[in-house]
Amino acid sequence: MRKQVLKWKQKGLSVALIPTMGFFHEGHLSLMRAAGSKADHVVVSLFINPAQFGPNEDLNHYPRDLEQDARLAEDKGVSCLFCPDAKDMYPPGFQTWVRVEGVSQGLCGTSRPEHFCGVATIVAKLLIIVQPDMAIFGQKDFQQLQVIRRMVRDLNIPVNIIAHPIVREPDGLAMSSRNIYLDAQEREPALSLVQALRLAEKMVAQGNRSGPEVIQAIKNHIQSFSNTKTDYVFLGDPESLKPRREIVGETLLALAVWVGKTRLIDNILLKQ
Repeated sequence: MRKQVLKWKQKGLSVALIPTMGFFHEGHLSLMRAAGSKADHVVVSLFINPAQFGPNEDLNHYPRDLEQDARLAEDKGVSCLFCPDAKDMYPPGFQTWVRVEGVSQGLCGTSRPEHFCGVATIVAKLLIIVQPDMAIFGQKDFQQLQVIRRMVRDLNIPVNIIAHPIVREPDGLAMSSRNIYLDAQEREPALSLVQALRLAEKMVAQGNRSGPEVIQAIKNHIQSFSNTKTDYVFLGDPESLKPRREIVGETLLALAVWVGKTRLIDNILLKQ
């Protein structure tokens, strides 16, 4: 992988990296199109990272379709699909981990305490291996994006991190590989997330600046649907990810909700 990138760079060509866990959907494809408009060559890594799954999470059942992924990536003009094995990324005796403090706390970090250590470590390894000029991440996992931004700044990694807007399905559900887990009866409750975000946006537009009131309205809306369980509703600073009681300036609203056995996340930036 590194030799190929070196050949491109010796010709003065730029390289973009898109880290993924595969099972591509339109959200992934939009990242590929964006990368293709910014760089001469696009590398998409496909690695289902065991280090970011907890002991009771869906690693063994995570959806996979390498043949389809390869076809979709090729159709989008991707130069290389990089698919390392777990034994190569985590060889015997592996003992070095990247842990980002601060922004990895709270939100998803509360219920998944080791998740972002696994994310930061694998992204650091991918950046070191590929050595891209830029790396593109979707904004759906806003906390992950901030963890990676912080890591890159703190470790002086010479790469430009680019955020890409959330891509949604026609009914508004944020695209995710895990959406395939939702059955027909769970589709409507799953829409409670985006509906809750829009409700909050409307409340702010009408002049409500109270964080507790907005959070309670969101919880009430989500709980009005059967088979839902709120993991968290967060209002806070989009840079530091510290909570706010009042919605001032640009404020991140992020939430995680269990719909049946599927955990979904979504977010929006509220603007005063």
